[in-house]
Amino acid sequence: MRLNQPRVHPLSNDGQTPEQAEVLASLGGGGVIPAGPVLNIFRTMAHAPSALKAFLTWGNYILSKRNDLPAREREIVILRTGYLCRSGYEWTQHVEIGLRCGLTPDEIVRLKAGPEAGWSPADAALIRAADELNADHFISDATWAALLSHFTEKQAMDVVFTAGQYTQVSMILNTFGVQLDPGQTLDPDLRKT
Repeated sequence: MRLNQPRVHPLSNDGQTPEQAEVLASLGGGGVIPAGPVLNIFRTMAHAPSALKAFLTWGNYILSKRNDLPAREREIVILRTGYLCRSGYEWTQHVEIGLRCGLTPDEIVRLKAGPEAGWSPADAALIRAADELNADHFISDATWAALLSHFTEKQAMDVVFTAGQYTQVSMILNTFGVQLDPGQTLDPDLRKT
C-alpha cells in the first residue's frame, strides 16, 4: 500500500447526496463482486458520482463476457498489472477473484515473478504484454505475435483494454489511499517500502 491512511475517505451511509446514494445502491450485489457491503473503492469514488457511473460502465465491460479473454486469463492480466503498479488494494481484491476464476495459489505467487516463472507460452505472453504495457505503454511486435499465436485479435485487444483499465484503477487506489476492506490482509510484498 502506498498510503497507510486514505487521502479521500470512503463515504459512510449517512450524508450521501441522492446521486451518491443511487450509484452506491447498485453495487456489492453479485456477479464478480460478491454480495455484501459496498467496497471501499466505490465508497471513495462516489465523491464523484458521475465519474463513478462512467467508470462502472467500462469496468463492467472488462469484467463481463463481452471481454473475450477467458476469466482466468483476464485475471492474469489484472493481477500482474496491479502488482506492477504496487496496488495492494487491487492485488488483494483480485487474488480472491483470480482463485474463483481458476488460478491456483501457486500461480498467484508466480505472477509476482513474471513471465519466466514456469508459465505456459500463452500465459507467459499475457504476463509479458502486461509488463510491456506497464513499462512502455506499448506491446512489442514479438509479444503481439506471441499473443496472436494463442488468442484471437479481439482477445489481444482485450488484453490492452484490461491492462489499461487496471492501470487506471491502480492509480486511483494508490493516489486516493483506498484502504483494504474489513477482513482483508495485505500481501507483505506490497507493503509500503
